[in-house]
Amino acid sequence: MLHRSTTAKLIAVAGAAVLLGSLSACSSGGSADTANGTTTISFQTGSDTASVATAKAMISAFEKQNPKITVKINEAPAGADADNLVKTRLSTGEMSDVFAYNSGSLLKALNPDNTLVDLSDQSWVKDLDSQFKSVVSTDKGTYGAPYGSTYAGGIMYNKKVYEKLGLSVPTTWDEFISNSQKIKAAGITPVEQTYGDTWTSQLTILADFANITAQQSDWASRYTKHKESYTEQPAFAGWQHLAELKKDGLLNQDFASATQANGLKALTDGTAAQYPMLTVALATIQQDAPSAINDIGIFAMPAEKASDTNLTVWESNGLYIPKSTTGAKLDAAKKFVAFANSTEGCKVQADTMSVSGPYSISTCKLPSSVPTAVTDVQQYIKDGKASPALEFLSPIKGPNLEKIAIEVGSGITSAKDGAKQYDQDVVQQAQQLGIKGW
Repeated sequence: MLHRSTTAKLIAVAGAAVLLGSLSACSSGGSADTANGTTTISFQTGSDTASVATAKAMISAFEKQNPKITVKINEAPAGADADNLVKTRLSTGEMSDVFAYNSGSLLKALNPDNTLVDLSDQSWVKDLDSQFKSVVSTDKGTYGAPYGSTYAGGIMYNKKVYEKLGLSVPTTWDEFISNSQKIKAAGITPVEQTYGDTWTSQLTILADFANITAQQSDWASRYTKHKESYTEQPAFAGWQHLAELKKDGLLNQDFASATQANGLKALTDGTAAQYPMLTVALATIQQDAPSAINDIGIFAMPAEKASDTNLTVWESNGLYIPKSTTGAKLDAAKKFVAFANSTEGCKVQADTMSVSGPYSISTCKLPSSVPTAVTDVQQYIKDGKASPALEFLSPIKGPNLEKIAIEVGSGITSAKDGAKQYDQDVVQQAQQLGIKGW
């Protein structure tokens, strides 16, 4: 699970208009008026330039179709206390009439059955991707509509290098190591790591989660109950693989100081062949090396067995309506959410947001010009070989994963000790969240 601050940094680097979270000091939805046959509602979105641009474009298109509804933007700057602020505003009835927020475990922490409007009776719900629906729903209702595309974590790779060396996409860890050794023999860096940007150290662990789910479907729920750990298989494999890459001499020489920008440049230049990364980085490649964008693909972090190799997907964020929104404003808010996922609203998203993966609703189609790696992600999903990242299924993540992963990935700490340290690292957070069993 990426920390919110990590995700924000990543998305800022990529230029993607995705997340969101904290509160604005601006006026909330409760202050909007309904008069003269016109209804005014508020929409809370991120305060970064890209998010505001998307919101303005969406509102303009919506108001054109709905001239009796006015939508005001409430900008919400991100921050460490974002989640608590959202909870506070929901509890005091001061949340904007529609707001953009996370899906998954952070949404579940908002107690949506009591704070959000159940949207399960809306016509667009039937068009939702089943995995997205699962991360915005409880047993009592469906609370969110997708906003933005999905993105995936795995091994981004240079297809030209693969073609030159006659390599095939690996489906097992042994095949991945074999490919890496052939790449090394050709004088090319097999695996790029960029611990100068510490958050990138987590990807080998986080992107392995779909493989854990493939082997044990209830692992996340058992982990939340403190009945599973990273020191035991299937979760221990990610730590083993992280250590193995360094032990086998497969990393770039400057792995300790290299940054994500360095890593992406090496990947697009072909001086490195493979890089554990998220597809939101495609926006940076599109900006900095547009001629190379379709040379870059992505494959799932390989598991020990091909049958267990699945792509880990970060689900779309969502649009939600608080229960404090009622009457004419509730009707208007529902229309706005539906519009965002209509053909017209999808076009606004595609035109203004970075596309890092497929959309989570069938009414939103990928543009024909998407990068090759996005098509790769779509194929995994189509083949039923993808599942959500841990953060959508469990709220538990230790604050020191980046540090521990760097120590293991640098050969300072063994995989066994690193996994043990991380299991200890999550205890305090689980206790702070008041989760039973910890």
